[in-house]
Amino acid sequence: MNIVKPLAGFRIAVTSDRRSAELIEAFERRGAEVTHTPLLRLAPLDDEQQLLAQTHKLIEAKPQVVVITTAYGFRRWLDTAEAAGIGDELITAFSQSDLYVRGAKAHGSVRALGLEPAALAKDGRSSTLIELLKGKLEGATVALQLHADSDHGMPQQLRELGAKRVIKVEPYRWQDTSSDTGISALVEGLCAAHFDAVTFTSAPSVHALFAAANARNRLPALQRSLAERVAVATVGPVTASPLEEAGISPLVPERHRMGAMIGQLVEHLGSLGTLQAETVHGQVQLRGRTLSIDDQNCELTPGQAELVRALIEAGGSVLSRDELGAALPEVSSRHALDMTLSRLRRALPQPEIITTVIKRGYRLNV
Repeated sequence: MNIVKPLAGFRIAVTSDRRSAELIEAFERRGAEVTHTPLLRLAPLDDEQQLLAQTHKLIEAKPQVVVITTAYGFRRWLDTAEAAGIGDELITAFSQSDLYVRGAKAHGSVRALGLEPAALAKDGRSSTLIELLKGKLEGATVALQLHADSDHGMPQQLRELGAKRVIKVEPYRWQDTSSDTGISALVEGLCAAHFDAVTFTSAPSVHALFAAANARNRLPALQRSLAERVAVATVGPVTASPLEEAGISPLVPERHRMGAMIGQLVEHLGSLGTLQAETVHGQVQLRGRTLSIDDQNCELTPGQAELVRALIEAGGSVLSRDELGAALPEVSSRHALDMTLSRLRRALPQPEIITTVIKRGYRLNV
């Protein structure tokens, strides 16, 4: 018997830009077919003058509090300052301030400088960081490292907590990719469940997908598919939050790391995404869109895989044309359904695995 890789037959959509190569390689090594469609790309820092101006303002202001929201942004900020010859001045400003840090990775970057934060939001949530700052900001000058283009309303919240002045620092920005043709293909593919799973590593990428779907009048269909048909994997609770607000229950690993997300998705697809049944032609197993009949493999189209899935789940019971049609919402007529079934049979190593029951429908030949 052939050794089957844990993700063989599964289609996974990867939506991240940063560290995407690492994620794709991990899935492909386990046998998955991966489609890479970055929803957001980091804008190049061709003109660093804005960031340097913000940094000079911070150094001169000597803030009492500095809020660090992301490890990547923090490191990019330091690298830019060092290249401009003001790295030591920036670190001195940090050492003279109370540092409030969001998340474990940002905490590690701060400690790498030999600094200890005044407080850490261990769950990685901006709302937790705000709670930690209550009663600490009256009359203070506060520097806030922005989380890309998403500040979650934090500047205003800091002022409401008593901050006299808020200096915003923007180490990086996202480029809008919502008009890319690849985004349209991703939206349609997710709506039709052509993917078995989709991964997100940041909340802004979720918002970008929803915005792209809304612009194409596909948001309800997308959210319904993510809630019911496509496994959604996230790297942590912050990324999961906008999905949960939309009624989607994503996978969230206990350890908020990409490796943990990969492991959780592998386990999920392995346990819930594989269907099998004993038939007159041997064991039938469906993994994603790979169908195995007595160790003979064939690749199915998304529509064919949905039909096989429905027949296996029926356990040999007869399914009417209407019931099979419900598994293929994009099939608009019985004739189209019959054509899909005909092509499916021709694709199978054993066409007789599907039996026609005259005037009633179809069933798996168990």
